[in-house]
Amino acid sequence: MRFSTLSLGALLLAASATPAFADDAPTAPAPAFTVSGGATLISDYRFRGISQTNKKVALQGTFTVSHESGLYATVWGSSIDDYVANGSDQEVDLIAGYSKTINGIKLDGGVLYYYYPGGGHANTDFAEPYFDISTQMGPVNGKVTVNYAPKQKALSVGNGAESNVYLAGDLAASIPNTAFGLTAHLGHTFGPSYLSIGNEYTDWGLGASYTWNHLTLGVSYVDTNKDSFITDQHNETRNISKGGVVVSLGAAF
Repeated sequence: MRFSTLSLGALLLAASATPAFADDAPTAPAPAFTVSGGATLISDYRFRGISQTNKKVALQGTFTVSHESGLYATVWGSSIDDYVANGSDQEVDLIAGYSKTINGIKLDGGVLYYYYPGGGHANTDFAEPYFDISTQMGPVNGKVTVNYAPKQKALSVGNGAESNVYLAGDLAASIPNTAFGLTAHLGHTFGPSYLSIGNEYTDWGLGASYTWNHLTLGVSYVDTNKDSFITDQHNETRNISKGGVVVSLGAAF
């Protein structure tokens, strides 16, 4: 939580007027469960560099319940274009995981299930276990991630089932004494599968953000080294994996 200068001054003034014996009063224990969430309006929802909205605006939301043990559950959702999952216009990600920090190194793993409601009779939903390791180095946070989706029909580019592996590295840095942040991302998708645009491809991005209170404004450039074309209902063909600028406005609670 951020305090304004006025609020912080009022707190300090109140503390100076508090009797000394108040410091001996017991403090309430931290809650076993915490709840967090947010909503984001974004100019283009890119999944591993590929637009899921035909390079149009998306509305996204998330809700997480965490336990002090490190267990957590998250529901994340976004509007999408119907070419992603056989007519569905929504993506809902159901996530269950566990995280623990040991000697400054955070370990995080779990299972992510991609659910596309209203996708007709096609098999479009799939599960993807994940694991990442991250650490803080001064103002910079570094993270390495591996996602492995075992063989599933939803990932097949033909008959049968296919698997998919995604490796990624991320850097996030806060600029000291400011509300600005910088991010860098590099990822590689191994196939062949529905997610890999053929055999494999690489995606990358650079971004900047500004946070005020509970709001964050972000701007990033996202690109890949492959082409993926779709034709919409207006017979307009677009390369949905071509580089572009993505702008977002998010609110956290």
